[in-house]
Amino acid sequence: MTEPAIVADGIGKRFGDVEALCNVSFDVPHGTVLGLLGPNGAGKTTAVRVLTTLLPSDSGSARVLGLDVATDRQAVRASIGLAGQYAAVDEVVTARENLQLVGRLTHMGKADIAARAVELLDQFNLADAADRQVKTFSGGMRRRLDLAAALVHRPPVLFLDEPTTGLDPKGRGDLWLTIEQLVEDGTTLLLTTQYLEEADRLADRIVVIDHGTVIAEGTSAELKGRLGSTVLEFGFADRDHAGRAAGVLESLGSPTLDGTLLRITVDDGGRSMLAAVRALDEAGVEPTTAALREPTLDDVFLTLTGHPAEMTADAESDADTADRAPAEVGATPDRGAA
Repeated sequence: MTEPAIVADGIGKRFGDVEALCNVSFDVPHGTVLGLLGPNGAGKTTAVRVLTTLLPSDSGSARVLGLDVATDRQAVRASIGLAGQYAAVDEVVTARENLQLVGRLTHMGKADIAARAVELLDQFNLADAADRQVKTFSGGMRRRLDLAAALVHRPPVLFLDEPTTGLDPKGRGDLWLTIEQLVEDGTTLLLTTQYLEEADRLADRIVVIDHGTVIAEGTSAELKGRLGSTVLEFGFADRDHAGRAAGVLESLGSPTLDGTLLRITVDDGGRSMLAAVRALDEAGVEPTTAALREPTLDDVFLTLTGHPAEMTADAESDADTADRAPAEVGATPDRGAA
């Protein structure tokens, strides 16, 4: 049996007192997409840096295309593309020159470099800006150029670390279409994201990670199916009313709170909704909204972690600082073997 394209086997990593990764294991079969889902500070970026040879793990092992990331670093780098959270492009030179530079670093021939640059500039809707300095680009244009740079040498395995962060809805949708085309053409992809809709649309399988630990994995449908067939959702005027309602409705299931929203997953939606409305009325707790719907990945994440996937800066844990530590000491994403 052919080994999966990406294998993480019990990898662990510490930064001082912070355990950024703890016995993390997963694999990605060839030609599929794995969504690594988690909030800021969960350990997603640390996992990507270990798998792309930018950071050694403290324990466990990892392989990409059968190559050990610790002992075959150059061979791994020659076989992968990486686009990090922040666009790693040179702002002083043009978009075309950025792509040509990556081509030279990955030992492509001059003719191939020129042709590939034209191809990618067209594919990412950058042809009209090909010879402009990148410092004049918008954030969305820089993100597209960064992804194009990761693809110059046609890597069979691609790592995208929160690639659509900061993009507007149209830019995000355009990038999703590009990613879907890459996978259709046979690329294996590991995608980290905080956006549940992104994971739901793009990923064949999802690994949920929180505080450096894998807490769930499966297809989107499997993860949603674990919650029950229906979600009751009530909105309240303030957190106090939402908290009181959670106590009132405990007999129906396990309520989860997201600010002033209360959610309960149940198997018998209609009957449970009637029971919930009666119980709230008897307790004198009036909801501002009420809904009965199918589970989403947001419900999965909230149930598993107790907080939404898209955390605010105030909610980030100390692990987020650790997760970014390699960048602070000067680690630079490699596009391929130099």
